[in-house]
Amino acid sequence: MILMIDNYDSFTYNLVQFLGELGEELVVRRNDEITIPEIEAMSPDYLMISPGPCSPDEAGISLEAISHFAGKIPIFGVCLGHQSIAQVFGGDVIRAERLMHGKISDMHHDGKTLFKGLKNPFEATRYHSLIVKRETLPDCFEITAETSKGEIMAIRHKELPIEGVQFHPESIMTQSGKQLLKNFLETYKKAELPV
Repeated sequence: MILMIDNYDSFTYNLVQFLGELGEELVVRRNDEITIPEIEAMSPDYLMISPGPCSPDEAGISLEAISHFAGKIPIFGVCLGHQSIAQVFGGDVIRAERLMHGKISDMHHDGKTLFKGLKNPFEATRYHSLIVKRETLPDCFEITAETSKGEIMAIRHKELPIEGVQFHPESIMTQSGKQLLKNFLETYKKAELPV
């Protein structure tokens, strides 16, 4: 079962629909309507942190959930969820030089995990005014996708099953978005986690 933390974003249910089409069981909870003990009691197989209109500091339980469950279950963040992952581990989230609302960019990627078998580059839709500052990305992460201008578009933890994407795989204008989500689920289905 996938637990989706909804950061009050209209895109959350596009993600839910894609994941449902992949045959996954999903539970969605708003970021201010669930606690860490409640999440533990649910025993989700995956934790997903949705996009949202705010900053990571305003994303309810998102930061605490990432911090608590890192290394216990696979975690995937989209847009605000991606920024929240970076911030939990010490990265800075700053205003982007250019606002990106419904803009399409080429994603140059490493061809691994999320991006296995995807065209390189592929087009993806961006809706964001904040971005992870490249110089502050913690050493425990690697940049797995970026724009031609070097903006961070995806990150992967080097040891834990944690990944994030700045763009929106659930957007109709993003190429191979559903395959990217499927790749995440398949990569971490049998994730070997410390006991």
